[in-house]
Order: sequence, then structure tokens, then C-alpha cells
Amino acid sequence: MHVVATAGHVDHGKSTLVRALTGMEPDRLEEERRRGLTIELGYAWATLPSGRVLAFVDVPGHERFLGTMLAGVGPVPAVMFVVAADEGWMPQSEEHLVALEALGVRRGLLVVTRCDLRDPAAAMEQARARLAAAGLAGVEALAVSGRTGQGVAELSDALDRLVAALPRPDPAAPVRLWVDRAFTVPGSGTVVTGTLPEGTISVGDRLELDGETVGVRSLESLKESLTSVGGVTRVAVNLRGRGLPERGQALVTPGRWTYTDLVDVRIHPAGGAAGDLPVKLTAHLGSAAVVCESRPLGPRVVRLRLARPLPLHLGDVLLLRDPGRDRGEVRVLAGASVLDVRPPALRRRGAARARAALLESAAQDAASALRSHRLLRTSDLLAMGAIPGGGSGPVSGGGSGAVQGGGSGAVQGDGVGAVAGSAPVCGDWHADPDYWAELADRLAEVVGRHAAEHPLEPGMPVEAARHALGLPDRRLVVALVRAPFAVVEGRILSRPPGLPTPVARAVERLGLELAASPFQAPEAGRLAELGLGIRELAAAVRAGRLLRVGEGVVLLPGADAQAAELLRHLPQPFTVSQARQALGTSRRVAVPLLEHLDRTGLTERVDDVHRRCRMPSSGL
Repeated sequence: MHVVATAGHVDHGKSTLVRALTGMEPDRLEEERRRGLTIELGYAWATLPSGRVLAFVDVPGHERFLGTMLAGVGPVPAVMFVVAADEGWMPQSEEHLVALEALGVRRGLLVVTRCDLRDPAAAMEQARARLAAAGLAGVEALAVSGRTGQGVAELSDALDRLVAALPRPDPAAPVRLWVDRAFTVPGSGTVVTGTLPEGTISVGDRLELDGETVGVRSLESLKESLTSVGGVTRVAVNLRGRGLPERGQALVTPGRWTYTDLVDVRIHPAGGAAGDLPVKLTAHLGSAAVVCESRPLGPRVVRLRLARPLPLHLGDVLLLRDPGRDRGEVRVLAGASVLDVRPPALRRRGAARARAALLESAAQDAASALRSHRLLRTSDLLAMGAIPGGGSGPVSGGGSGAVQGGGSGAVQGDGVGAVAGSAPVCGDWHADPDYWAELADRLAEVVGRHAAEHPLEPGMPVEAARHALGLPDRRLVVALVRAPFAVVEGRILSRPPGLPTPVARAVERLGLELAASPFQAPEAGRLAELGLGIRELAAAVRAGRLLRVGEGVVLLPGADAQAAELLRHLPQPFTVSQARQALGTSRRVAVPLLEHLDRTGLTERVDDVHRRCRMPSSGL
């Protein structure tokens, strides 16, 4: 299926034209038929000469129903713009065109109606000029009469050519179906309708509606029950597990959209609008119309605070309207391309200017998101609209037919996901390359500073480095470590294990004393005289220069093996007293030394009093 929306001034024949093309009545309300104008969105469809099915979203042309018109035009890729030959270009013609310009719709047809009442040449010339100025130059133009049928066959052929040239929607894209109608069917429950621009919905799917999980019970399109539908399609979805939604809510793929009420956007003035935006605006996207407040950050960059969260992607285009303007004025002011769906707080002086400078030329892709946020998980990028698959195409295609984003911002499937042009730096973490290089330099600085401030420690704890760098995951610290640094037992070593010169000299003096009496461990007073406190001793033990056998008892490395060899010459088993005499030491040393030998497997207890040496392994 293909979907096209109508646009144009009230009573210029949009519904009549749809009726002539489809044989269906798009005005579904009795009041609409009585008053002869479209109030609500109308839907009808026809089979084109090629066999393609084309659905029409017939929108109201009256200025009072501009919001309803935007709800119909927002999700579709092309427009059939209607101008009456006997009235020509009118105020709502201009309003609708400005809205299309702001939304970025660049594909369509110009249809001049009522050519049976007046020569269409003047109206067509005027309309062509206005459409060209709004980015719709070169669109095919036809003159028709819905009343007599003149030109309707040619219009069907032109519509066939139009839809044949439309881009193919991605069936694997995340779903975002803006609800434009919601009602209850007895025996079935809640039904919502909308235009699905891309992606696929199947019976049994679990989707989200304003954060609540709902199930797809059944699907219908063009009065036909289906098990699966893909964009672009007009579809009715029967939901399980939800009360009656409202127009402007969206049915979305879980985890693939960012619900946000704060966005930074780039402004594209429409219809010759100039000057600053008013503080109070209405933002339109799909069928949503949300009051918002604007805060200018720079010449073209604005922060919008929405009255309620919307599911957004980078590259989405919001239409900004000033509902307070006089009806004689064009109230559509600008299109707003979403640059960031998770903007940071602006707390410091000059933060707004710096933010605007960063975003002024930013593309709506993963690389730009990483420049803004520095570190993001794969799930964050997916929810922002950096779609898996790589490449340099649009970030987000849902919406109005506008070019959404651009640049290389996809996430590739390599097990953990990869930003196009950038593999994950660690697990599912992605980093801005410049920031990652900066972090590596900062890590070297903080580790070096820690080594200078704590010379007796073997290295900086990874967790301490994480806090110093302000990182959310200790794995990122480990991933940053490069030679000559190394991670050993949870610490980042900035040099091979060694001792400061004063400590090394004190250990050498202690070693000379122990060489003569290897099991006469010095007492605390002697250690203090040598300058070996608790930290110095711990550093010497870590460096392998001393052997700690118990609290406050240190010997030379290898003293335990030497003691075991001497104890093997004793009658087995032996007591602590016998061991003390054999080793020529005190009970203060003998007890912890024997316990150390037990732990290392050189000796073993026989009972509460006796031990014996274990025989060396034969290696067989």
C-alpha cells in the first residue's frame, strides 16, 4: 500500500476529488456531510492503473482544524495539494504549504480543481510558483473537475507515477504508529488507527503505548484482516491490555525510542517567518500536538521543554506553531530538527553558547550523539535512533517524508553493537574518539599523580581511577590502560613493583641482620629504628623483598623453605618448643612461622601439640 495526504484551502474540492478517485465517502461524520466541509480526518482508497493500492488521508482545510490537518499529513511521505481554479491561492493554501515546508515534505502533486468553472491557467501558475518557493518545485500539475470527471483518469496515472517514485520503507525499522483515532469495538476491545510509515506490526507483538506494554490482538487494513502489516500502511490495531488511548499517543517498539520532554533542536523558519520564537508554542509530530516552551541557545539552536514526553529519535522534525497568532496570520513558524533527545542541564555561565556551538552544525547521527554525550551504551544509541545495520543513511525515517538526519550514525550488529565507523570501546560502551583519547591522557596523569603521592602503594586502585575520571563503569578504566601501565590484582601499576630508595636501603640493612640469624625476626622497636613502619613493610612484602609470616613478623624471602628443611631433621612429629630450639628463635617467631608452614603445606598438624613435615613430592 501507499499513502498520500490531501492539502489545501477549505472547500477547494479535496474530498470531492478523493470521492471521484475512490468511489468512497471520506467524510465519515454526518455533520461533515451536512456542512460540506471536512472536520475530522477521512480515509478512502483506490486501486491505481498499475494495480498499486493507494490510500488517501483527507484532511480538513478550515483554519480552525489546522491541528487535525497536521495529524493527517505528519506521518505520510507525499501530498496531493489542491487549489480551486475559481478561487486560486487562499489563506489556508498558504498555511498548509508552510506546514508542508516545515515538515520537509518534498514529494507531491498539484491538482487544480473546478476547471469546468474557470480556466485553471492562472491558478496553476500562481500555485506552481508558491510550491516551488517551498521546496516542491517540479511537481507534476494537473487540472481536473471532480464534478464532471474531467482529468480524473489522468490524475490516477499521475498518482501512479508519484507513488512509484517514493522511497521504499524499511520493514525492519522500529515501529512508531501515531494514533489518530481510538475507539472501542464490542467484543474486541480497544482499537487504534494510524498511518504506519515504516517497520512491521504482527499479531502477537508486544508494543508500548505511553510506556505501558500492550499486545496486538488483531490487525485490519482497508477492511481486510491481516496477520502482519508493514509501512507505509493505514492500519487499525486491536489492542490487548489497555484502556482507551487518545489521539497523539504512539504505539512503539519497546526500547527503540527515547521518551523525552526536553530536546535540543535546529530551527528552520518556514514561510518567510523571521524573528525570535515566542516562549509558548505548540509542537506537532505525527498526530501529537504538545504545548512547549522555547529557550534559544544560539542563532539556530533552541531547547524545547514539552508539556509531556514523546517518543523521539534524532532527526525527527517537529512543527512549531504559534496558536496565539491572529487567524489572519500564518501560525506555522518553523520546523525543528531534533539534535539531542537527552540534552544536558545548562548550569554554568556560558553553557548555552557552548551547547549551541557544539550543535550548530551537528548531524543527527550516532557520531554527533557521542560528541554530545561522550559515552553511550548500544541500547542508548538504539533508543536515540542510531539504527543497527551501519551505513550513512538516515537515522530516522518515521514521519513526514522529510530527510531525517543523515551522516553515519547506525549501530552495527557485531555481538554487542557498533556505531558506524566506531567499534565499542568496551562491552556495549561506545565513546567519542576525541574524548576517549583525552581519557587515556588523563588516566596517565592521575595514575602518575597517585604514584607520586603514595610511593609505597603498588599502584592506583581501578575503582579510585574510575572516580577520578568520572566514568560510569570500571571496565572502561581497564579498557583505557595501555603500556607501560598494567592492571594487576585490581590496581593500575605505573612501574614494575619496586621500593623507594630509603625503604630499599632499610630493607638491605635488615637483610644483613637476618642473614646472620635468619629466624631472629626483629621486634617493632628495631623495625622503627630502621625506618620500616607498617606501610613500608607492606610495600617490601609486595615487592618480594621480605616474607611476612605473621603480624609484625618478617623474615627474608625463602626463610620458610629453609626452616622446613631444618625441621625435617627433627624426630617426627615435633612440638613448638622443639622447633623453636632447632631454628634458634623465640616463641614469638616460631608460632607464626609454623602456622605459615602449615598454610603453605610444608608442615601439617598431627594433634593439638605436634606437627610433622610433609615429605617433598617425588614428581611422579
